[in-house]
Amino acid sequence: MGKVGVLLVNLGTPDDPSTGSVRRYLRQFLLDARVIDIPKVLREFLVRFIIAPFRAPASAKLYKQLWTENGSPLKYYGIQVTDMLQEKIGDDYSVKLAMRYQSPSVESVLTQFQKENVDRLVVFPMFPQYASASSGSALQEVMDVISRWFTIPPVSFVSSYHDQPTMIRVYADNARDMDYRSYDHILFSFHGIPQRQLRKSDCHNHCLKEENCCATLHEKNKMCYSAQCYDTAHHIAENLGLKRDEYSVGFQSRLGKDPWTEPFTPDVLKELREKNVNNLLVFSPSFVSDCLETTIEISDEYHEEWEEMGGHKLDLVPSLNDDPKWVDAIEEIIMPYL
Repeated sequence: MGKVGVLLVNLGTPDDPSTGSVRRYLRQFLLDARVIDIPKVLREFLVRFIIAPFRAPASAKLYKQLWTENGSPLKYYGIQVTDMLQEKIGDDYSVKLAMRYQSPSVESVLTQFQKENVDRLVVFPMFPQYASASSGSALQEVMDVISRWFTIPPVSFVSSYHDQPTMIRVYADNARDMDYRSYDHILFSFHGIPQRQLRKSDCHNHCLKEENCCATLHEKNKMCYSAQCYDTAHHIAENLGLKRDEYSVGFQSRLGKDPWTEPFTPDVLKELREKNVNNLLVFSPSFVSDCLETTIEISDEYHEEWEEMGGHKLDLVPSLNDDPKWVDAIEEIIMPYL
């Protein structure tokens, strides 16, 4: 019997922090029809002639702040986790990392599995909550590539794991290491997506029909990105023994003028300051490794805004990164498929 291939897929990162590399990354990322889900002609015009050319120089400056001696943290931690998982589950399995955008590409890594003649594949998107623009895009890319193979092996897909107990415990333990009880309030800030993408994922005519429709996970919204985000926050809060009024949920990284998932994190920050919250601890549990949206957007930009509003302290809980317990969680998630 041959090996089982385990493919870890994360979003991606520029190859380096230069403007040219960032521009290439933005083009590939934003031309994805699952990311900017508007008619192709309009998407092509916006990305190629407006967003990528004008946004790349500013984004490159941010990536230069993010870059370390090991390169992009998202890619570095991805490689570390891949190696750790390979060592943990042994030589009967072949574990590889791919990036949905840029390198190593999904196609190149799948070609390696094909050359190894693996018996079957397990695909693990590194996004705890399912969204069409993240997990959905990664899974579609895998299916598009494999569909062109003459011989298609059995393939299993992990779509979401927003409430996985070991993963929840890692996030919570990271907050314990920061003495979370010394803060006035806890904020869970997730990456935002357009509300229209929430509606497109709704098969039950439930989405955004009533106030706080995402606050509780149930049968009708179980695959809703926003509902899964709230559920992740509730599970981490429960692990930490937090009462409902001791934490808030927000969504960051809004792009464009269309309505996005609410409440918007900067608005939550203003509301918390109006309630005289001074010391704030922030989770970002839609990311399994620290990246531009955590290290720069939260630790730098939101921290600066917080101080300008008169707040005293805003600290970020580290992501899962290369914590061995995170590797344990991945093993637990994929084991039924192995």
